Amino acid sequence: MPRARKYLVSVSNTPYYHVTSRCVRRAFLCGVDRFSGTSYEHRRQWIVDRIKVLSSLFSIELCAYAVMSNHYHLVVKLNPDEADRWSDDEVLERWTALFKGPLLVQLQRAGNPLSTIEREALASMAAVYRNRLGSLSWFMKCLNEPIARKANAEDCCKGHFWEARFHSQALCTEKALIAAMAYVDLNPIRAKMAKTPETSDHTSIQNRILGANNQQVQTETVSRLIGAGELLHFGISIKPLMPFANDSIAKRDDALPMLERDYLSLVDNTARNVIHGKRGHMDAQTAPILERLGLSGEQWICAAAHFTCHYRGGDLWLRHTA
Repeated sequence: MPRARKYLVSVSNTPYYHVTSRCVRRAFLCGVDRFSGTSYEHRRQWIVDRIKVLSSLFSIELCAYAVMSNHYHLVVKLNPDEADRWSDDEVLERWTALFKGPLLVQLQRAGNPLSTIEREALASMAAVYRNRLGSLSWFMKCLNEPIARKANAEDCCKGHFWEARFHSQALCTEKALIAAMAYVDLNPIRAKMAKTPETSDHTSIQNRILGANNQQVQTETVSRLIGAGELLHFGISIKPLMPFANDSIAKRDDALPMLERDYLSLVDNTARNVIHGKRGHMDAQTAPILERLGLSGEQWICAAAHFTCHYRGGDLWLRHTA
Protein backbone atom coordinates (compact mmCIF):
# COMPACT_ATOMS: atom_id res chain seq x y z
CA MET A 1 0.00 0.00 0.00
CA PRO A 2 1.38 3.46 -0.91
CA ARG A 3 2.52 5.54 2.05
CA ALA A 4 1.02 8.96 2.74
CA ARG A 5 3.08 11.78 1.29
CA LYS A 6 3.58 13.36 4.72
CA TYR A 7 5.66 10.32 5.66
CA LEU A 8 7.74 10.56 2.47
CA VAL A 9 8.48 14.29 2.44
CA SER A 10 10.04 15.89 5.50
CA VAL A 11 11.94 19.15 5.13
CA SER A 12 13.45 18.71 8.60
CA ASN A 13 15.23 15.58 7.35
CA THR A 14 16.16 16.84 3.88
CA PRO A 15 14.87 19.61 1.60
CA TYR A 16 16.02 17.81 -1.59
CA TYR A 17 13.84 15.36 -3.56
CA HIS A 18 14.02 13.48 -6.84
CA VAL A 19 10.54 13.45 -8.39
CA THR A 20 9.23 11.47 -11.36
CA SER A 21 5.88 11.25 -13.11
CA ARG A 22 5.06 8.84 -15.95
CA CYS A 23 2.38 8.81 -18.65
CA VAL A 24 -0.37 6.21 -18.40
CA ARG A 25 0.55 2.78 -19.78
CA ARG A 26 4.04 4.17 -20.46
CA ALA A 27 2.65 5.63 -23.69
CA PHE A 28 4.78 8.11 -25.61
CA LEU A 29 2.36 10.95 -24.95
CA CYS A 30 5.15 13.53 -24.82
CA GLY A 31 7.15 12.18 -27.78
CA VAL A 32 6.61 10.33 -31.06
CA ASP A 33 4.30 7.35 -30.59
CA ARG A 34 6.19 4.42 -32.09
CA PHE A 35 2.96 2.58 -32.96
CA SER A 36 0.80 5.30 -34.52
CA GLY A 37 3.61 7.62 -35.62
CA THR A 38 1.79 10.59 -34.04
CA SER A 39 4.13 13.25 -32.66
CA TYR A 40 3.45 14.75 -29.25
CA GLU A 41 6.87 16.39 -28.98
CA HIS A 42 5.37 19.86 -28.47
CA ARG A 43 3.99 18.71 -25.10
CA ARG A 44 7.49 18.49 -23.66
CA GLN A 45 7.74 22.28 -23.92
CA TRP A 46 4.38 22.55 -22.11
CA ILE A 47 5.94 20.75 -19.17
CA VAL A 48 9.18 22.78 -19.20
CA ASP A 49 7.24 26.07 -19.29
CA ARG A 50 5.00 25.07 -16.43
CA ILE A 51 7.88 23.77 -14.30
CA LYS A 52 9.70 27.11 -14.61
CA VAL A 53 6.63 29.18 -13.77
CA LEU A 54 5.63 27.02 -10.81
CA SER A 55 9.13 27.04 -9.33
CA SER A 56 8.90 30.85 -9.46
CA LEU A 57 5.48 31.00 -7.77
CA PHE A 58 6.25 28.34 -5.14
CA SER A 59 8.98 28.43 -2.51
CA ILE A 60 10.65 25.54 -4.32
CA GLU A 61 14.03 25.66 -6.05
CA LEU A 62 14.53 23.77 -9.31
CA CYS A 63 17.88 21.97 -9.36
CA ALA A 64 17.53 19.69 -12.39
CA TYR A 65 14.90 18.47 -14.84
CA ALA A 66 14.57 16.26 -17.91
CA VAL A 67 11.38 15.83 -19.93
CA MET A 68 11.36 12.55 -21.81
CA SER A 69 8.88 10.98 -24.25
CA ASN A 70 6.72 9.27 -21.63
CA HIS A 71 7.90 10.63 -18.27
CA TYR A 72 9.81 13.43 -16.65
CA HIS A 73 12.30 13.86 -13.81
CA LEU A 74 12.77 16.74 -11.39
CA VAL A 75 15.26 17.41 -8.62
CA VAL A 76 13.91 20.11 -6.32
CA LYS A 77 14.71 21.81 -3.06
CA LEU A 78 11.86 22.74 -0.73
CA ASN A 79 12.39 26.14 0.86
CA PRO A 80 9.52 26.91 3.26
CA ASP A 81 11.52 29.69 4.93
CA GLU A 82 11.16 31.71 1.71
CA ALA A 83 7.36 31.51 1.90
CA ASP A 84 7.46 32.59 5.55
CA ARG A 85 9.06 35.86 4.44
CA TRP A 86 6.26 36.70 2.01
CA SER A 87 3.58 39.15 3.09
CA ASP A 88 -0.06 38.05 2.94
CA ASP A 89 -0.53 40.24 -0.14
CA GLU A 90 2.37 38.54 -1.91
CA VAL A 91 1.02 35.10 -1.01
CA LEU A 92 -2.37 36.00 -2.46
CA GLU A 93 -0.77 37.47 -5.58
CA ARG A 94 1.13 34.24 -6.20
CA TRP A 95 -1.84 31.98 -5.44
CA THR A 96 -4.27 33.91 -7.63
CA ALA A 97 -1.93 33.55 -10.60
CA LEU A 98 -3.05 29.91 -10.56
CA PHE A 99 -6.54 30.00 -8.99
CA LYS A 100 -9.25 32.66 -8.74
CA GLY A 101 -9.76 31.97 -5.06
CA PRO A 102 -12.97 32.55 -3.09
CA LEU A 103 -14.99 35.75 -3.43
CA LEU A 104 -13.26 37.41 -0.47
CA VAL A 105 -9.86 36.93 -2.11
CA GLN A 106 -11.20 38.29 -5.39
CA LEU A 107 -12.56 41.37 -3.63
CA GLN A 108 -9.20 41.99 -1.95
CA ARG A 109 -7.31 41.57 -5.23
CA ALA A 110 -9.71 44.03 -6.88
CA GLY A 111 -8.86 46.65 -4.22
CA ASN A 112 -12.24 46.68 -2.46
CA PRO A 113 -12.26 47.83 1.21
CA LEU A 114 -12.70 45.00 3.71
CA SER A 115 -14.06 44.96 7.25
CA THR A 116 -11.97 43.81 10.21
CA ILE A 117 -13.63 40.40 10.24
CA GLU A 118 -13.05 40.02 6.49
CA ARG A 119 -9.38 40.94 6.88
CA GLU A 120 -8.98 38.33 9.64
CA ALA A 121 -10.63 35.71 7.44
CA LEU A 122 -8.34 36.75 4.59
CA ALA A 123 -5.28 36.34 6.82
CA SER A 124 -6.40 32.79 7.65
CA MET A 125 -6.76 32.02 3.93
CA ALA A 126 -3.31 33.45 3.23
CA ALA A 127 -1.83 31.15 5.90
CA VAL A 128 -3.36 28.14 4.14
CA TYR A 129 -2.08 29.27 0.75
CA ARG A 130 1.36 29.98 2.20
CA ASN A 131 1.63 26.33 3.30
CA ARG A 132 0.44 25.12 -0.08
CA LEU A 133 2.99 27.27 -1.91
CA GLY A 134 5.72 25.40 -0.03
CA SER A 135 4.21 21.95 -0.56
CA LEU A 136 5.67 19.46 -3.02
CA SER A 137 2.25 17.79 -3.37
CA TRP A 138 0.58 21.05 -4.38
CA PHE A 139 3.46 21.86 -6.72
CA MET A 140 2.95 18.54 -8.51
CA LYS A 141 -0.83 18.95 -8.53
CA CYS A 142 -0.46 22.35 -10.21
CA LEU A 143 1.97 20.83 -12.69
CA ASN A 144 0.29 17.56 -13.67
CA GLU A 145 -3.41 18.43 -13.66
CA PRO A 146 -3.28 21.27 -16.24
CA ILE A 147 -1.00 19.24 -18.51
CA ALA A 148 -3.43 16.30 -18.38
CA ARG A 149 -6.45 18.50 -19.13
CA LYS A 150 -4.68 20.22 -22.01
CA ALA A 151 -3.49 16.94 -23.54
CA ASN A 152 -6.91 15.31 -23.20
CA ALA A 153 -8.56 18.32 -24.83
CA GLU A 154 -6.09 18.11 -27.70
CA ASP A 155 -6.78 14.36 -28.09
CA CYS A 156 -10.55 14.80 -27.65
CA CYS A 157 -10.62 12.15 -24.93
CA LYS A 158 -11.13 11.70 -21.19
CA GLY A 159 -9.39 9.72 -18.50
CA HIS A 160 -5.95 9.53 -16.93
CA PHE A 161 -2.94 11.07 -18.63
CA TRP A 162 -0.49 10.32 -15.83
CA GLU A 163 -0.03 6.75 -14.66
CA ALA A 164 -0.43 7.43 -10.94
CA ARG A 165 0.49 9.95 -8.30
CA PHE A 166 4.07 11.19 -8.61
CA HIS A 167 6.98 9.28 -7.11
CA SER A 168 9.33 11.15 -4.77
CA GLN A 169 12.69 10.05 -3.41
CA ALA A 170 14.41 11.85 -0.55
CA LEU A 171 18.02 12.88 -1.20
CA CYS A 172 19.54 12.86 2.26
CA THR A 173 23.21 13.47 1.40
CA GLU A 174 25.18 15.72 -0.92
CA LYS A 175 26.37 12.60 -2.74
CA ALA A 176 22.78 11.50 -3.33
CA LEU A 177 21.82 14.99 -4.55
CA ILE A 178 24.62 15.25 -7.11
CA ALA A 179 24.10 11.64 -8.25
CA ALA A 180 20.38 12.27 -8.78
CA MET A 181 21.05 15.47 -10.74
CA ALA A 182 23.58 13.71 -12.98
CA TYR A 183 21.15 10.83 -13.50
CA VAL A 184 18.41 13.25 -14.53
CA ASP A 185 20.64 15.29 -16.85
CA LEU A 186 21.94 12.14 -18.55
CA ASN A 187 18.50 10.65 -19.26
CA PRO A 188 18.37 11.68 -22.96
CA ILE A 189 21.86 10.29 -23.58
CA ARG A 190 21.04 6.98 -21.87
CA ALA A 191 17.84 6.77 -23.95
CA LYS A 192 19.89 7.45 -27.11
CA MET A 193 17.94 10.65 -27.77
CA ALA A 194 21.02 12.91 -27.66
CA LYS A 195 24.74 12.51 -28.19
CA THR A 196 26.03 15.13 -25.73
CA PRO A 197 24.65 17.04 -22.72
CA GLU A 198 24.49 20.33 -24.61
CA THR A 199 22.30 18.74 -27.32
CA SER A 200 19.90 17.17 -24.80
CA ASP A 201 16.69 19.10 -25.39
CA HIS A 202 14.29 19.89 -22.54
CA THR A 203 16.90 19.32 -19.85
CA SER A 204 18.38 21.50 -17.13
CA ILE A 205 21.97 20.85 -18.23
CA GLN A 206 21.27 22.23 -21.71
CA ASN A 207 19.51 25.15 -20.03
CA ARG A 208 22.61 25.87 -17.93
CA ILE A 209 25.08 25.45 -20.80
CA LEU A 210 23.23 27.46 -23.43
CA GLY A 211 21.88 30.11 -21.11
CA ALA A 212 18.20 29.55 -21.76
CA ASN A 213 17.25 31.63 -18.72
CA ASN A 214 17.41 34.92 -20.66
CA GLN A 215 14.73 37.58 -20.54
CA GLN A 216 13.37 36.78 -23.99
CA VAL A 217 12.72 33.16 -23.04
CA GLN A 218 11.12 34.25 -19.76
CA THR A 219 8.73 36.60 -21.57
CA GLU A 220 7.82 34.00 -24.18
CA THR A 221 7.17 31.39 -21.50
CA VAL A 222 4.80 33.60 -19.50
CA SER A 223 3.06 34.85 -22.67
CA ARG A 224 2.38 31.28 -23.79
CA LEU A 225 0.85 30.28 -20.46
CA ILE A 226 -1.26 33.42 -20.05
CA GLY A 227 -2.38 33.19 -23.68
CA ALA A 228 -3.47 29.60 -23.09
CA GLY A 229 -5.44 30.65 -20.02
CA GLU A 230 -3.20 28.62 -17.70
CA LEU A 231 -2.15 31.71 -15.73
CA LEU A 232 -4.55 34.41 -14.61
CA HIS A 233 -1.69 36.90 -14.22
CA PHE A 234 2.03 36.80 -13.53
CA GLY A 235 3.79 39.74 -11.96
CA ILE A 236 7.11 38.24 -10.83
CA SER A 237 10.32 37.22 -12.57
CA ILE A 238 10.91 33.63 -13.58
CA LYS A 239 13.31 32.10 -11.10
CA PRO A 240 16.52 30.69 -12.63
CA LEU A 241 17.77 27.20 -11.85
CA MET A 242 19.33 26.84 -8.42
CA PRO A 243 22.96 28.00 -8.81
CA PHE A 244 26.07 26.03 -7.99
CA ALA A 245 28.60 27.22 -5.46
CA ASN A 246 31.52 29.24 -6.80
CA ASP A 247 35.19 29.53 -5.90
CA SER A 248 34.66 32.37 -3.44
CA ILE A 249 31.81 30.66 -1.60
CA ALA A 250 32.46 26.92 -1.72
CA LYS A 251 29.32 26.02 0.21
CA ARG A 252 26.20 27.93 1.17
CA ASP A 253 22.53 27.22 1.80
CA ASP A 254 21.27 28.92 -1.36
CA ALA A 255 23.69 27.12 -3.70
CA LEU A 256 24.28 23.55 -4.77
CA PRO A 257 27.26 21.94 -2.97
CA MET A 258 29.63 21.72 -5.95
CA LEU A 259 31.42 23.98 -8.41
CA GLU A 260 29.57 24.16 -11.71
CA ARG A 261 32.60 23.36 -13.86
CA ASP A 262 33.21 20.27 -11.71
CA TYR A 263 29.60 19.18 -12.16
CA LEU A 264 29.80 19.61 -15.94
CA SER A 265 32.98 17.53 -16.03
CA LEU A 266 31.35 14.89 -13.83
CA VAL A 267 28.33 14.62 -16.14
CA ASP A 268 30.51 14.69 -19.25
CA ASN A 269 32.73 11.87 -17.99
CA THR A 270 29.82 9.80 -16.68
CA ALA A 271 28.07 10.06 -20.05
CA ARG A 272 30.96 8.13 -21.65
CA ASN A 273 30.39 5.06 -19.49
CA VAL A 274 28.50 2.15 -20.99
CA ILE A 275 25.71 1.17 -18.59
CA HIS A 276 24.18 -2.31 -18.77
CA GLY A 277 20.52 -2.08 -19.77
CA LYS A 278 20.85 1.46 -21.18
CA ARG A 279 20.85 2.00 -24.93
CA GLY A 280 23.01 5.08 -25.20
CA HIS A 281 26.28 6.61 -24.10
CA MET A 282 28.55 9.38 -25.33
CA ASP A 283 31.39 8.54 -27.70
CA ALA A 284 34.55 8.10 -25.64
CA GLN A 285 36.51 10.05 -28.27
CA THR A 286 34.35 13.16 -27.88
CA ALA A 287 36.33 16.19 -26.76
CA PRO A 288 35.87 17.40 -23.14
CA ILE A 289 32.83 19.61 -22.64
CA LEU A 290 34.63 22.92 -22.08
CA GLU A 291 36.71 22.28 -25.20
CA ARG A 292 33.53 21.57 -27.18
CA LEU A 293 32.09 24.87 -25.97
CA GLY A 294 35.28 26.71 -26.91
CA LEU A 295 35.89 27.90 -23.35
CA SER A 296 38.82 27.94 -21.00
CA GLY A 297 38.26 27.08 -17.36
CA GLU A 298 38.55 30.78 -16.49
CA GLN A 299 35.92 31.78 -19.05
CA TRP A 300 33.47 29.18 -17.73
CA ILE A 301 34.02 30.35 -14.14
CA CYS A 302 33.24 33.91 -15.27
CA ALA A 303 30.16 32.76 -17.18
CA ALA A 304 28.83 30.76 -14.23
CA ALA A 305 29.57 33.50 -11.69
CA HIS A 306 27.76 36.19 -13.72
CA PHE A 307 25.07 34.05 -15.32
CA THR A 308 22.20 36.53 -15.23
CA CYS A 309 24.32 39.32 -16.70
CA HIS A 310 25.78 37.34 -19.58
CA TYR A 311 22.68 35.44 -20.69
CA ARG A 312 20.26 38.10 -21.80
CA GLY A 313 18.60 39.53 -24.84
CA GLY A 314 18.39 36.17 -26.59
CA ASP A 315 22.14 36.04 -27.39
CA LEU A 316 24.33 33.23 -26.16
CA TRP A 317 27.24 34.83 -24.36
CA LEU A 318 29.25 31.64 -24.65
CA ARG A 319 29.46 32.06 -28.42
CA HIS A 320 30.97 35.51 -28.09
CA THR A 321 33.73 34.47 -25.69
CA ALA A 322 35.07 31.52 -27.67
